[in-house]
Amino acid sequence: MKRIAAVSLALALPFAASAQVESYTVDPIHSFVNFTIDHLGFTTIHGRFDKSSGKATVDRAARKGSVDLTIEAASVNTGDSDKGSRPRSRDDHLRAADFFNVAEFPRISFKGDVKFSGEGASAVEGQLTLLGVTKPVVLKMERWKCGPHPFSKKAMCGGYATGKLKRTDFGMKYGVPAIGDEVNLMVNFEAYKD
Repeated sequence: MKRIAAVSLALALPFAASAQVESYTVDPIHSFVNFTIDHLGFTTIHGRFDKSSGKATVDRAARKGSVDLTIEAASVNTGDSDKGSRPRSRDDHLRAADFFNVAEFPRISFKGDVKFSGEGASAVEGQLTLLGVTKPVVLKMERWKCGPHPFSKKAMCGGYATGKLKRTDFGMKYGVPAIGDEVNLMVNFEAYKD
């Protein structure tokens, strides 16, 4: 009888461990990938991607998690979409082959592992795929909070993370060095527990 109980316990352990993994879906209305880049040495241009989707997992007991984020490249928005008398607006140019080449590469993806320190997440170490090139990117978690939504009471996690990348590493060379190579990233997110 003891042997049967031991075998049953051994078989149940993997299922008990996986029950601690929580799944989350990114809220696209409150989650944005923002960026800044130097422009001609005179100013900084701010932009964001208006459309993204994703999933995340958190295992608090094991102190680990994962992120899988998809960004619609054509949703890039720097606040300049009206071309006026120009041949094209800045946002139209960013969608063209010189920059994001959205016709050939409609999506940008980021897949990473969440690293924990103390009570919360401290970083996301992952792989960013942009223009068909995949490179490592590390995002530092500036804020991390999980708990009930104050109005709906639904379980959620949110925060924001920052990082940097060189666009030339992904083959985006137009305008360098006048238009900066280094891109500062700020990822703001909210995700609801599934």
